[in-house]
Amino acid sequence: MRDRVMLAYAVGMFVLGGAFYALPSAHVVIWSLIGFGAAAAILFGVWRNRPRRRAPWLWLALALTTFCAGDFAYEMLVRYGGQQNPFPSISDFLYLITFVFLGIGVFGLTRSGSGGQNRSAALDAMIVTVAIGLLGWLYLIGPRLTAPDLTTLQRFISIGYPLGDLVLLLVGVRLVTAIRPNPSSVLLLVGLGGTLTADVLYGLAQLNGDWSTGGPVDIGWIVFYACWGAAALHPSMVQLTEPRAVRPRQMGVRRQLWLSLLVLVPLVLLLIETITGQSSEYDVVIVVFLGATFVLALVRLFGVINSYRRNTLRGRGIREAGSALLSATSTAEVESALRLAAAQLLAPGTPHRVHVVMNDGSAPDLFARQPADGARLAYTRTLPPDVAAALGDFEITLICPMGLPERFSGEPTIGVLLVAADEMPLGQIQISMELVAAQAALAMERILLGAEVARRTSEEYFRTLVQNTTDVILILEPDGDHIRYASPSARTVFGTDLGGVRLSERLAVPEADLARMLAQCGGDVPADWTVRRPDGIEVQVEASCRDLRTDPTVSGLVLTMRDVTDQRRLQAELTFLAFHDALTGLANRVLLNDRIRAAVAAAQDTDDVVGVLFLDLDDFKIVNDTFGHEYGDRLLLEVSRRLTMTLRPQDTAARIGGDEFAALIGDAPSVEAIDQIAERIIEALAEPFTIDERVVSGRASIGVATSADNPDGQDLLRQADLALYVAKNAGKGQWRRYDPSLHTAMVRRLELRAALDEAVAAGALTLEYQPIVDLRSGLTAGFEALVRWEHPERGRLLPDNFIEVAEESGLIVPMGTWVLRQALAEAAAWQRATRDAPYVSINVSVHQFRSPGFVAGVRQAVAEAGVPPDRLLLEITESLLLRDDDQIWDDLVELRRAGIRVAIDDFGTGYSSLSYLRHVPLDALKIDRLFTSTIASSGQQAVLVDGIIRLAQTLGLQVIAEGIERPSERDMLARFGCRYGQGFLFSPPLSAEQALEWLTATPATVLSGR
Repeated sequence: MRDRVMLAYAVGMFVLGGAFYALPSAHVVIWSLIGFGAAAAILFGVWRNRPRRRAPWLWLALALTTFCAGDFAYEMLVRYGGQQNPFPSISDFLYLITFVFLGIGVFGLTRSGSGGQNRSAALDAMIVTVAIGLLGWLYLIGPRLTAPDLTTLQRFISIGYPLGDLVLLLVGVRLVTAIRPNPSSVLLLVGLGGTLTADVLYGLAQLNGDWSTGGPVDIGWIVFYACWGAAALHPSMVQLTEPRAVRPRQMGVRRQLWLSLLVLVPLVLLLIETITGQSSEYDVVIVVFLGATFVLALVRLFGVINSYRRNTLRGRGIREAGSALLSATSTAEVESALRLAAAQLLAPGTPHRVHVVMNDGSAPDLFARQPADGARLAYTRTLPPDVAAALGDFEITLICPMGLPERFSGEPTIGVLLVAADEMPLGQIQISMELVAAQAALAMERILLGAEVARRTSEEYFRTLVQNTTDVILILEPDGDHIRYASPSARTVFGTDLGGVRLSERLAVPEADLARMLAQCGGDVPADWTVRRPDGIEVQVEASCRDLRTDPTVSGLVLTMRDVTDQRRLQAELTFLAFHDALTGLANRVLLNDRIRAAVAAAQDTDDVVGVLFLDLDDFKIVNDTFGHEYGDRLLLEVSRRLTMTLRPQDTAARIGGDEFAALIGDAPSVEAIDQIAERIIEALAEPFTIDERVVSGRASIGVATSADNPDGQDLLRQADLALYVAKNAGKGQWRRYDPSLHTAMVRRLELRAALDEAVAAGALTLEYQPIVDLRSGLTAGFEALVRWEHPERGRLLPDNFIEVAEESGLIVPMGTWVLRQALAEAAAWQRATRDAPYVSINVSVHQFRSPGFVAGVRQAVAEAGVPPDRLLLEITESLLLRDDDQIWDDLVELRRAGIRVAIDDFGTGYSSLSYLRHVPLDALKIDRLFTSTIASSGQQAVLVDGIIRLAQTLGLQVIAEGIERPSERDMLARFGCRYGQGFLFSPPLSAEQALEWLTATPATVLSGR
């Protein structure tokens, strides 16, 4: 079928060529059929033959199309446009762009088939082109540039044709040097030669002015069309873009001579002019071409130098691979050396895969078509599936045989080395990898021969192994005691020679015990023995025994022993660490639980009581934060020592984690005895510790649980933890015993925490607002936001019922963020409804204030709500100011700098150090209701409140009194100088709607500045 297509195409082109000369009147139609038919033949050949790279052929088809279109346009302009010799015209531009398409297509063919290699051949082609281009300039381009009857555009278009021919010459020479000869490449070269000859003759004819259509020059273009279409139709066109191993061509003497002569062409022309004394108008052009040839020659020389350098580096990589292969002792090491060689020979960072397949029958198809020598490139998809999977997604794989043509026995090909990568890197390393594969074949042969030798000398190897092993091998007489043979390593373990002596003497055990020991170590699990050396050192050994008394080659007991002294010591240390605290050396939780279970089980048969004490150091976090964790660890160590000294010898002290300790009190006569121990521990730890001349407290709280309340002893540690919680709430430095009611209270607390978590997430909380009024005028100055929770079961809950749970669980932070944003939103509504909008006061917990990003979050919330910063008052507790924390002070300063005011809440109920009021950046303080509710009935309390108000006024702070319920309290506070107050005397907490109604009914006032 293919031959018929080729024959039909050849006959068609021959007939059309003859008709072109026989029918001059039909030149346009026939020439179009020739040109467009050739382009169609290329497209059909690409579709039918399906080459690997289609783009170069499509460029060639496009070139034929534009070339023929130029001819067609020219004929149309002449025949129907009334132009005698249209120049320049659209046909000239189509002709010139044809050269570009031809160059791209031919360059793509030369690059696809060679992997971009052999750059020296490209430079040689450029040298040839430059030399011939000089002659073309002198006889074709130059005359066109100086022709007086041509315009500037005509000159440039005229010289475009010779320059295009130089491009054809360049790609033609490159085609000869880069592509392996086959029918398709020969047809391409013939076509290039035809068009190049026709172009030259056409240019000369135009210079002489005797050009006419239908002359012999057209034969060259007909050959060009016909040959290029035939090149695409021929099946060999596929080979031009197929990957193949390219062998570098040696530069022979003839090639060197021709290149030298071509390089000297410009210089020879200059010498001729110098000798004859004639000066040419193209001297400058000759000098330029001379410079170009000189630069190309230098680049060619530098390429040789770089090639030598690359070959040197590759040679070093080959030598390193050879060294690795020489030292390889297994197939895996050979494959590792080959991977290293490929990585060194390729450019750094080049993606690749290396795989070695041995000729062991696992991949017969791979070796059936593999020659004994010579590398080849193959498509990865054509390899066996498992091999292709190991090479990844690379299209091309370099296959290098690992063969020995003169192998003594077996197949000449031991295996193949496969390297998958991009085509260009593979082309650069193919020769180097062939050499490495040959060295790998020698290494594999050496390894295989070594394995065979090792197999044949296994008996000698075993004997040598026994003589040099560190394990002790003893052969005992059938009586199981006298030693017949001892390996040389026995002297290291036993400290003396064992030949002819009794084993029971070296083990220092009776003969009967030795028989029992031999029976125990005869199983699958080795036994541990102790060997006593003559120097008194005891050595732990792991012994195993095999009874070979019936074996005629042995006729005795074979005893194998291994020194495991260091191993057993390490195991003991690891066991200790697994059950003891690394810092204090006390028992950890695991060991404590084991001993609790054992103590409870032992006490069930007696009347003894088992007690568990759970200890937690009070204020240990302050020690850590103040003096550092290292100091805190030393305090924990001292506490553990004092705890151990306080307990009885039979009791167990343990460290549970952090600053939590526990103690197990076993076989106590009564519950009271355990209580007394708890009291003694409280007293012992109450005495301060002196560490690095610093006196620090190690006081602790203790929870106690006994088996009297829990006979089964289940969860004693957890019950003690619950009792510790009660002791902590009762105050520091106390102990409490577990009560069953604690469990119910804890469950209720956990349920409350879970419900609060859901309420915060679902937005089920509400806010109420209690007015803060001016005691003299009765006008509203602000509102304090108070959070409320409508519990689904317990009804309406005030903060006292759930704030502590929120603090413990960390829910106080999201809850506080919600309260802040909700209250600011209501404040914005007040601002829109009234002219003098009151401020809103919000309580901030210590945990919330210390959370990261608190200040930035407050400023953002104020900005988003659109409320003036001075309309927000944050109420903090005195406990926040107890520690000298620079970060807290900086945050307070930043808040006040932003215009947000800060007040001390519940002043007088906490630490109440009046000295810090002089330094802390504050705006107001709020007197707790415990003071205001008693000023009317207690003179002493009235004097105290009066002093607080005077002190605040002296420091420039506003005073707000809480909990005012009677007119007498209001009047006394106003007389003392207290400006503002809140309480049920004025109004209970109001909903948001009620607060807005309050504002519309009661005029507001502005809280005066500080």
